[in-house]
Amino acid sequence: MRYSKLFLPTLKEDPSEAEVISHKLMVRAGLIRKLASGIYTYLPLGLKVLRKMENIVREEMNRAGAQEILMPGIQPADLWKESGRWDVYGKELLRFRDRHGHDYCLAPTHEEVVTDLIRREIRSYRDLPVNLYQIQTKFRDEIRPRFGLMRGREFGMKDAYSFDPDEAGAEESYRVMFEAYQRIFERCGLRFTAVEADSGAIGGSFSHEFMVLADTGEDALVHCPGCGYAANTEKAELPPPGPASDRGAEVPPWEKVLTKNMRTVDEVTGFLGVGPADLIKTMIYQTNQGPVAVLVRGDHEVNEIKLKNLLDGHEPELAGPEVIQKVTGAPVGFAGPVGLKVRVLADQAVKTMTRAVVGGNLADYHLINVVPERDFSVEGYYDLRTAREGDPCPRCGAALEIKRGIEVGHVFKLGIKYSRALRATYLDAQGLEQLVVMGCYGIGVGRTVAAAIEQNHDLNGIIWPMPLAPFEAVILPLQSQDREVIEAAENLYQTLLGLGVDVLLDDRDERAGIKFKDADLIGAPLRLSVSRKTLAKNQVEFKERRAEKLEFLDLGEAASRIKAIRDRLLAGDF
Repeated sequence: MRYSKLFLPTLKEDPSEAEVISHKLMVRAGLIRKLASGIYTYLPLGLKVLRKMENIVREEMNRAGAQEILMPGIQPADLWKESGRWDVYGKELLRFRDRHGHDYCLAPTHEEVVTDLIRREIRSYRDLPVNLYQIQTKFRDEIRPRFGLMRGREFGMKDAYSFDPDEAGAEESYRVMFEAYQRIFERCGLRFTAVEADSGAIGGSFSHEFMVLADTGEDALVHCPGCGYAANTEKAELPPPGPASDRGAEVPPWEKVLTKNMRTVDEVTGFLGVGPADLIKTMIYQTNQGPVAVLVRGDHEVNEIKLKNLLDGHEPELAGPEVIQKVTGAPVGFAGPVGLKVRVLADQAVKTMTRAVVGGNLADYHLINVVPERDFSVEGYYDLRTAREGDPCPRCGAALEIKRGIEVGHVFKLGIKYSRALRATYLDAQGLEQLVVMGCYGIGVGRTVAAAIEQNHDLNGIIWPMPLAPFEAVILPLQSQDREVIEAAENLYQTLLGLGVDVLLDDRDERAGIKFKDADLIGAPLRLSVSRKTLAKNQVEFKERRAEKLEFLDLGEAASRIKAIRDRLLAGDF
């Protein structure tokens, strides 16, 4: 491609609304333009990267035995009501009515539609297993779209759905898709990890997220350097603590202490001369089952996903001041478990505490010397807190590490959640009706492109991994009025095209500095510069975008060297 013919509107300055580096660079490098909040147009360079990502996905999905289909982006409400998700999914589901008054939604996902397809077409165990996938546009009406393609309202997704006759088959389909995802992200040239995850609104018995590792990632994940255990912080398990060293020691009765206007953990513990780990926080939540008190240590945080799962999927919300006053008899900041008359759940770390500080359920008072079970009772002790750096691994006990990542893929073992709701059945070998067992597998294709930039950039612009690069090489003739320079650059361009290298020739009548800056901004992995100085030695200047040093290649050998380097990088030798 010749730069002079390319629609590539680059910018010198970061867009004012952009918060993360991928959003800034995708706009500056002319990959995308904003149409509305969370909705973007892909320009030629951006679409080229997206298509390369999609091609990798297609090749690996096909290799894994999945078959591509394309389902509608508009879905009838009847299917969602049948599955039970119409009233559960939330405001992210954009609903509307057609001219006949029928309810529809813009598709955020396709479990209902694909299950409806299968229940109409599958009759016998001989028709199974089946794995269907699509690459299609989704829409989720995010309350706060942000970060460009990282959290948009309209986005591209690859979603696949497996259908098996039994649990053993479903396990095998899950394994095959898990391995396909590993190959996809390896082929994209990304550093990633797969972590155990919560299934969320999709449902199912278990799931894994694929996270691209990046310091700017919005998600935290825990990783064990000892055994390799990994999970996002919503899912990360924590082992029960050992017994307290002074659990059997004599503890005096609890005592009420004046803590006037002291509501926070730091204020109370600082005044009493104890550590945050010696205080029990009492958090009051509203649920559709009524108010619930949740107890965690003062240095821990309630994991609301774990709490939701314990409450059988009922969404907990922190109670407001009026509810707290009604439940505890005290204003915010003075709630405690002693004497509470509501359901009380405790994190497992609370069980071994002694001489604890708790709220007094009375304005301006806390209690000291409180012992669980002696002074208050709970319904049970559970893993209800968020994992932290240094917590013990639930598998081997080594200290956990916290990393940052960006979720780009998610695989779910759905079981029979949707097949049972929509009656997707088949006849087994004995002629008995059985429910198909499902799996669900998603990749955010645009989000993966953005994550690649978050992981691969510098102060000058994008550093594309070769498999995703919009151009594999760029040629810069530095004296645009010099016939010898132009001819040498043109010959090199034509030779590389003939070798199958996707190359951009910057044939603009611009200063060398501008060409260098734009080449770094758009991030082509390989750069060749042709100038009077290099031609005087029958050479061209070569630089890998990711490297610091320059090299000089013989003009006659440059094209073959570039192809060899391109092939090596495409093969994953980074």
